[in-house]
Amino acid sequence: MASSRLVDFFATQPVRVSAVLRLPLIGLIIVLVSVWEVDHWLPAVYAVILSVYAAAAVVWLVVVLRGPMPRWVEWASTAVDVLVLVALCAVSGGATAALLPVFFLLPISIAFQDRPILTALLASGTALGYLGVWILYSKRDDRVGLPNIVYMHVGFLAWLAVATTALSFVLVRRSARVQALLEVRRRLVSESTRADDLRNAELAEHLHDGPLQTLLAARLDLDEIRERNPDPALDRVRAALQETATGLRSTVTALHPQVLAQLGLTPAVQELVRQFESRNHIPVVADLDDVGHPPSQSLLYRAARELLANVSKHAKATTVTVGLHRKGERTVLTVADDGAGFDPSTVARSVAEGHIGLASLQVRIEATGGTMAISSKPGAGTQITVTL
Repeated sequence: MASSRLVDFFATQPVRVSAVLRLPLIGLIIVLVSVWEVDHWLPAVYAVILSVYAAAAVVWLVVVLRGPMPRWVEWASTAVDVLVLVALCAVSGGATAALLPVFFLLPISIAFQDRPILTALLASGTALGYLGVWILYSKRDDRVGLPNIVYMHVGFLAWLAVATTALSFVLVRRSARVQALLEVRRRLVSESTRADDLRNAELAEHLHDGPLQTLLAARLDLDEIRERNPDPALDRVRAALQETATGLRSTVTALHPQVLAQLGLTPAVQELVRQFESRNHIPVVADLDDVGHPPSQSLLYRAARELLANVSKHAKATTVTVGLHRKGERTVLTVADDGAGFDPSTVARSVAEGHIGLASLQVRIEATGGTMAISSKPGAGTQITVTL
C-alpha cells in the first residue's frame, strides 16, 4: 500500500523524478572531478557553480515534492542542467574529460517529461553542448586537438536524443490510451451508480406505497380492535407491527434519502450521524460544513453510510468523528474512530474472500476521479478520508 502511494506520488509529475535523480548525478560529478587530478582553468568559479548547483538542487527537490508545478518547469529544469554542465566543463580545464560522461545521462531524465518535441530539443541541445565543450577545450589548449572519437560520441548522443524522443512519444501514446480507458471506466461507474439510484428510488417508492402502507393500515385496524377488546397479546402484536414499520421506513430512507435530494449533503450526513448514535449508542463528534449539493453528493452519502456501518459492525469504538468540508472544488469526507483498527493491506484480500464493501467503495471513488485514503493499524483506530 505504501509503495503504491509512493509510485502514484512520483507518477503525478515527472519533474519529481528528475528532481530526485539530479542529486545522485551531482554527487557523481563531485566524485569524478575530485579523483581526476588536473589543474582547473578557473577553480574558484568551478567550485562556486557546483556549490550553487548542489544547493539549488536540494531546495528544488523540496519545492517539487511539496506541491504540483507548472508543466513548463519540467523542461526548464532540464535546460538548466544542460547549461550548468556546459558551464562546469567550460571552466574546469582538464577535468572536462571527467564530466563528459554526464552528457549521456541527461537525455534519460528528459524522457520522463512525456513531451516529445521538448525532449527532442533538449536532447539535441545536450549533443550540441557536448560538441561545443570539446571545441572550446581544443581551442583553449593547443596541445589538445579535436579527436575523431568526439564525433562518434556526438553521434551516440544524437542517437540517444532520437531514442529518448521516441520513448517519450510512446509514453505519451500509452498515457493517452490509459486516460481514455480511465474515462470509459469513469463513465461506466457513473452510469452504474445512476442505475443503482434509479432502481433504489423505484424500490423505495414500491415499499413506501405498498408494504408500508398496508402495514400502517393493519396497525390502525388493530388499534380499533384493541379499543374494543383490550388484550396483552394484541399489545405485543401492535409493538411488532410498529417495529416492522419503523424498519421499513429506515430501509426506504436508506434506499432513497429524500433529505439528500431536497436539502443537500450536509443535512443528509447529519441524519446518518443521528441514526448511528441512536442505534449504536456511540457518541459522534460531527464537524460538518455546509457543502450544498456537490455533483458527487450521492457517492459521498453512500461512502458516509458505508463507513459508519463498518464502524458499527467491526470497530468496537467508543468515539467516532465525522468531518465534511469543502476545499476549493473538492469535497472531503472524513470518518475516524478509536476502535480496533485493521491492516489496510487486507482490503485486497477481503475482496478475494467475498467481503467487497470497502474495496467496492474505493473502486467507485477512484473510478470517478476521487481518492480514498485509509490510515489504520490494529489496535490504533481507523481514519478514512474520501475526496471527490
